[in-house]
Order: sequence, then C-alpha cells, then structure tokens
Amino acid sequence: MSWMYQGKPIEEISEEYEGFVYLITNLTNNKKYVGKKLARFKTTKPPLKGKKNKRRGYKESDWREYWGSSDRLNEDVKALGEDKFSREILYFCKSRAEMSYMEAREQFDRRVLETDEYYNGIINVRVGGSDKLRQALLEQSKAI
Repeated sequence: MSWMYQGKPIEEISEEYEGFVYLITNLTNNKKYVGKKLARFKTTKPPLKGKKNKRRGYKESDWREYWGSSDRLNEDVKALGEDKFSREILYFCKSRAEMSYMEAREQFDRRVLETDEYYNGIINVRVGGSDKLRQALLEQSKAI
C-alpha cells in the first residue's frame, strides 16, 4: 500500500522536503488518523582513523512502511489488513517546525480530540516561530 499525494502514488520524496503531514483512513468505518513523518534521519558515524570530525549524513526513514504512532490504529491495520486503509499525504514540509505546525493545525481544524471519528488521542506540538517558518506557511496557504 503506497502513499498517495493529490491522487498519485508517491515513490520518492524530494531532497528539499524534511517530511510530510498525512491522513490515514480506515476504509471499513471511515475512522481517520492525522500525523507527521520524517522522510530521512540524520546519521552520525565516528571519525575516520586519524581525523577528529564525526561523519554526518542522512538515511531514509521507514516512511514507506509507516502506519502512524497510534496503537489503536496499528492494531486495526494488523487485524483488518493494510488493504482496508488508505494513506494520503496532505502536505510536504521543508522543515520540522513547518511539519509540526501543519500537523497541529490540521488536527485542531479537524477537531480530532472531540470526536470518535479519529484514532488521535493527543495533540502534542512544540513549534518555535521564525521568518523561515512564516514564509513556508505562507507558501502552504497559497497552495491550498
């Protein structure tokens, strides 16, 4: 089961994006989950022999197989099968701050804690404002 974005399957995520905000829908009862996922993780290796600096790089995350952090959602995916769920990317985000903000905004807009229509049990967000974040959010609002 691949991720979809604007009706098209996603096989790769551009290097310009840090991650994405997504919506997973249970097709049997229409219950949903809103979350975020990093596209790649930072890696650190020890310095080469005779050198002082650590070697830093990136490694692709498990986004292709990811089903969210909700235990109830994951139990349903295991019990019903992956084919009973759809995975949709709502926003690609260029920074972690943008990703956190867009996830929380989507969760609040959908009122995920006020209804049984969502698997979400908490909204956990910590976002620091910056000019870069404001610019990214302005671009997101133009795209909508």
